[in-house]
Amino acid sequence: MFTILTPTYNRAHLLHRPYKSLLKQTFKDFEWLIVDDGSTDNTEEVVRKWTQNPETWFPIRYIKQEHGHKKVAVNRGIKEARGELFLVLDNDDEILPEALERLRFHWFNIPEYERDKFAGVIGLCIDENGNIVGGPLPYRYIDASPQEMRYKYKIRQEMIGVIKTSIMKNFPFPSEINGYVPEGVVWDAIGEHYRFRYVNEVLRIYYSEPDQVTRTSTPMKDCEGHLYWKYLELSRNIKWFKYSPISFLLDAARLVRFWLHCSSERRKWFWPRSSFGKVLVALMSPVGFIWWLRDKWIYKGY
Repeated sequence: MFTILTPTYNRAHLLHRPYKSLLKQTFKDFEWLIVDDGSTDNTEEVVRKWTQNPETWFPIRYIKQEHGHKKVAVNRGIKEARGELFLVLDNDDEILPEALERLRFHWFNIPEYERDKFAGVIGLCIDENGNIVGGPLPYRYIDASPQEMRYKYKIRQEMIGVIKTSIMKNFPFPSEINGYVPEGVVWDAIGEHYRFRYVNEVLRIYYSEPDQVTRTSTPMKDCEGHLYWKYLELSRNIKWFKYSPISFLLDAARLVRFWLHCSSERRKWFWPRSSFGKVLVALMSPVGFIWWLRDKWIYKGY
């Protein structure tokens, strides 16, 4: 029923979190797929011990690849997935014991005649202290696209969910972009065609310590992925401007900021496809320029 994908890179000391949470699952029909993005620690040894442990009652598949990035690992996981529903579980987080059971319940609770309009089900997270990240939803559930949630309902918090694997295979991360690519690039692409059911139910424990990407990320290093994300925001999502004008103005400034950080061969996607998006970029260019100067000062030692 489920493929649980954990992309990982040098996090052997934290992989016990997802592993132990999967051992406790009340719903049993799943596989755990670990895609190791070229780790140099003892990740492979740790996983091998779990596969040989008689207490491990679920199948574990381990794939090691050359170091690319999380997007490459996720794309590999999508290709290898065998489950009907696909869930990305980060290498330092946990899901609650009933998480898969509840996700399956909510998926099949969508009327069959409407289910082909939905990509998946998404639930809430709590932090390590038991607090709901971002607070509860205003309703028992919301059927919406990611764009509608972000702009209309103003809900931008950390969440977790499953996506129908056959749909996910049609929306891989763009591999031609260097470095980090924000997950919203994929989620919004899916949201152009499908809705999600957002449920007011906690499913995941989210640990807030910085991961490998967060620790090494700078606006200069990851400018191309962020530039592409803002280009898409101002191209395909501009129809949501009336719900959140400030966020679109800031995204226009960010587009200029990240474009300036990119080298000449990586400077793409400057003008959005939307005419109104172009106007916003022109209007906010001075702000983006000042933002770029501020980055140059803050990160001058990097």
